[in-house]
Order: sequence, then structure tokens, then C-alpha cells
Amino acid sequence: MREALRAAREAEARSEVPVGACVISREGVLLAVAGNRTRTDCDPTAHAEIVALREAAKTIGNYRLAGTTVYSTIEPCAMCAGALVQARIRRLVYGARDERAGAVESVFRVCDASSLNHRIELTAGAFEDECRALLQEFFRARRTIKSQI
Repeated sequence: MREALRAAREAEARSEVPVGACVISREGVLLAVAGNRTRTDCDPTAHAEIVALREAAKTIGNYRLAGTTVYSTIEPCAMCAGALVQARIRRLVYGARDERAGAVESVFRVCDASSLNHRIELTAGAFEDECRALLQEFFRARRTIKSQI
């Protein structure tokens, strides 16, 4: 999770929403780490989880990432949760819940939906306070700047 937090801070330095994710092999090897890149790449799909999945798939030469674990600083959205299922991720560990758009436990339950052909082992709340604080400070600063304009 520390790598995901580092990537989130790097994303924030690029004026991106500070979300980070990394993919770890079943042997514990870091396959990919990424922060949000939606603004940088002008790409609405460039969420940290998606970017990390793409990089990990290229690293191992397979779009199926069976046996891997994804760490994300925030509960993934519906797009990212769906991608995790499609990639056959074994386990997802995330930090802060996303009460408005979380698609793992908060709003939807994509990662363990019985109607899908793959389910993901879930661990919520890893470094939760640090992950939440990073996002809250980012949005607090943005609201302050907007109110001054």
C-alpha cells in the first residue's frame, strides 16, 4: 500500500486526484504502480487501477492477471472494479471507502457479484486514515481555491 500511496502523491503533484494503485504478483513481485492520469492523458479511463492493470499485463505478457493482488488507495469505481474482475485479480486491498461511487462494497458489489464468473477476495481499510486524509486535503484545497476566485 505504501507504493500506491507514493503513486497517489505523485498524481497529486501533477494536479490529478490523488489515487494510486499497484499490482503485485503471487510471488510478491511489484508488477506495476500507477497514479491517476485522467487529466495528464486527457483520458477518462486513465484511473490509477486501469493504468496499473495495463502496465502489469504488458509486464507479464498476458491480459489475465490471475493470482495477483491489487492495492488501491480508494475503493474502485464501477469501471475499475469491472476491469479487476475481467483481469481475474485474486485479491483487492483498498484504503478509503468511496461512499458516492465505490463499486466494491459501498454502492455496488461488482467484485464479488454472484452473477459474474469471477470473484475477488476483498480487504478494505488498509492505511484507511492516510488514504482518506490525502483525498480530503486535495479536495479541501480545491474548494478553497475556487472560493477565492
